[in-house]
Amino acid sequence: MAQKTSFWVRILDLYVDGFRSMTLGKTLWVIIAIKLFIFFVIIKILFFPDFLSSKSDTDKGKATYVREQLIDR
Repeated sequence: MAQKTSFWVRILDLYVDGFRSMTLGKTLWVIIAIKLFIFFVIIKILFFPDFLSSKSDTDKGKATYVREQLIDR
């Protein structure tokens, strides 16, 4: 009699078995991981600085600044 396993265990087994037999795919996944790192870490640091930190040091001051900007505009 076959042992009944859960849905998630079978899905995990499918992916583990698939990655185990990959050759070119492993290299492609490394490239994808490097690209995601660049997108989410490097680009965030370069293009999205913490603007509110320059306006106030406390959370209350930041909230006041945002509130004033929303009301005045």
